[in-house]
Amino acid sequence: MGLLEGKVAIVTGGTEGIGYETSVRFAEEGAIVYACARHEKIFDNPLINYHYCDVTDERSVKELYEDVIKGHGKIDCLVANAGITCDALTVKMTNDMFESVINTNLKGVFNIVKMVGPFMEENGGGSIVTIGSVVGEYGNIGQVNYAASKAGITAMSKSWAKEFSRKGVPVRVNTIAPGYTMTKMMNSVPQKLLDKFSQQTMLKRLGKPKEIANAIVFLASDLSSYITGTVLSVDGGMRL
Repeated sequence: MGLLEGKVAIVTGGTEGIGYETSVRFAEEGAIVYACARHEKIFDNPLINYHYCDVTDERSVKELYEDVIKGHGKIDCLVANAGITCDALTVKMTNDMFESVINTNLKGVFNIVKMVGPFMEENGGGSIVTIGSVVGEYGNIGQVNYAASKAGITAMSKSWAKEFSRKGVPVRVNTIAPGYTMTKMMNSVPQKLLDKFSQQTMLKRLGKPKEIANAIVFLASDLSSYITGTVLSVDGGMRL
């Protein structure tokens, strides 16, 4: 049996990068997975179901939530992964650039957890894993919007860990803080910078999406049953 055998999971941003690898790893561990995004992806594993969802749209999030409950009657795991970047120095960052990142990365997490967290609280427990970033802890030039959104995710997650367990129900909420990971987001980064980032890690390389997904599997599974309200850095020992 897999670590997530018989569990029902939602993965937002589940069709690319870390979200895609998480959807695949969850299915490999036996979970029924709803891989949610605005862009469709065909998966080979029959345990993975693509479902359209725009996390910035409360109606879209509610439709996803209701479809999962209607189909399976439960949600055991939520991975709030959907996120975007829109980088610029502060002097060049427009309001639209700032707000688009905050709406997707921060408010989008709020929208989905607002649905799923109380459900888990009323139905015996569950595991919520949010995706922060090393940038949310240390900041980064040209990413004020992204850094703010990721720092906010950490703060919300710690609050939810307290809020959803206040009645003694084992709803666990944890945050993964990846370092620089080779996803599509990194395609526009010059090789010189990628090499620099690699040298800033103790392991002298950038992360792979599957390595982040493996950590998410751990936090979603019963192996981490006594872990909540924490931030797990998966960054190769990176220090900005």
